[in-house]
Amino acid sequence: MSEVDKRDLEAKGFYKLSWVQRFGFASGDLAQNLIYQTVASQLMFFCTDVYILGGDRSKAAGIASTLMLIVRFVDMVWDPIVGAFIDKNHPRWGKYRSYLIIGGIPLTVFSALTFWNKFAPSVPYIYITYILLSLSYTLVNVPYGAINSSLTRDNDEITMLTSLRMWCANIGCFFVYTLLFLFIAIVGGTPIPWDMILFNLFGNIPNLCIVPFMPAIKNLIGKKNMFYVFLTVAVAGNAILYVASRMNANDWWYRIGNLIKSTGVCVATGYQWALVPEVISYGEWKTGRRISAIVNAITGLFFKAGFALGGAIPGWIIQASGYVSPPAGESTLPKDPMAWFTTLSIYFVIGFIILVFCFTQTKERVVMEEGQTNSVKVSDFWTEFTRNPPLVVVSLFFMVSFVMQNISNTSNNYLMNDLYKQKSSAQEAIRWTVCVIPAILAIICMIIISRYSLTDEKIEKINKEIEERNATKDSA
Repeated sequence: MSEVDKRDLEAKGFYKLSWVQRFGFASGDLAQNLIYQTVASQLMFFCTDVYILGGDRSKAAGIASTLMLIVRFVDMVWDPIVGAFIDKNHPRWGKYRSYLIIGGIPLTVFSALTFWNKFAPSVPYIYITYILLSLSYTLVNVPYGAINSSLTRDNDEITMLTSLRMWCANIGCFFVYTLLFLFIAIVGGTPIPWDMILFNLFGNIPNLCIVPFMPAIKNLIGKKNMFYVFLTVAVAGNAILYVASRMNANDWWYRIGNLIKSTGVCVATGYQWALVPEVISYGEWKTGRRISAIVNAITGLFFKAGFALGGAIPGWIIQASGYVSPPAGESTLPKDPMAWFTTLSIYFVIGFIILVFCFTQTKERVVMEEGQTNSVKVSDFWTEFTRNPPLVVVSLFFMVSFVMQNISNTSNNYLMNDLYKQKSSAQEAIRWTVCVIPAILAIICMIIISRYSLTDEKIEKINKEIEERNATKDSA
């Protein structure tokens, strides 16, 4: 491509980014996974087995599950307000990137305070800190998602950005799921739970090795087929895990099952983020307004609902099954509260430092003009959802896929924490939350994505029509 052609494309919004800019943006997902993924995946176990929420081992899971559900009701009010506010305003540090700092500071602080055991086992304390944490996370996640669609309209570039951000996110997951218990055990001076670490290591190998090849996989078999194939792989991995746990098989069967399951889940839940810029462009094509933050607030609300249900459902099920947390001395996983607080605080601070780096490397280019922002209002949240059919499909997919992902991630700790010391009803409940329910949800995900109507060809046509319309308006 000649320099003239390149400048012409960039003038129309089809920017090509440098590798530093790409990794700079993608690092934001690494930061958020070190913070929010840690909270989302570990809070239930922390409340039931470390913090002992409410002081009763038999009731802590139910209390924690209710907490996660209540916070989502708060988000239903908060997220539309944040989305409209961000789309309406233009802070001097950048329309979207400013909030990586503005929201990142309270997010870091409240994340650490949520795991502080000073007031253990106080239910009001953890309710307050977790709600404030969730409000702060919205201030980071909604604008971060909007940055993705503001960097360029180029569909290949967006696919590249999505692959990189998912790869960086999975590096964060490696530290959360594979290394967290190693560091907590070292800080607390307790035996290292190698069985759990190796189980999670096998679950994270696909995240690091396969996700970078998502663009090539999509080009080879097509967007929808990629979802169908890898969600089917996830179902197969869950089946292996279930059979292995029923037969009390060798640990290697657990690791292989987790490897296969994660191979399917990582691609299906990773590429879904590439669909968000597509539905933003579709909305702009239909209405003439590019309300990126509101669309990300919508998808954010649905994926947080998925996270919440994925974290709450295991708590309700295992409490009903008669699960009782084993005392610290009888558990294979570290339970020293101070070791948890120290280790997680380090994670959160590192996450904030990376957010600052992301802030320095991102620049919004494709955004709504300031003259159009006056018309943005909170009600656009629901209006956009009802008039944008592809957005409805993506939002539902987000919710179900994150329930699938988080219900399993939340329950893995219970599967690998002396499963056979529990009564048979509790053992079966844990198997259902780790294996059976996620497999059912994977099938539902396939049904949902079959309704998605935006092909790559259609999106390319939509983006070109938008830019031609904008060029005509500018020349008039």
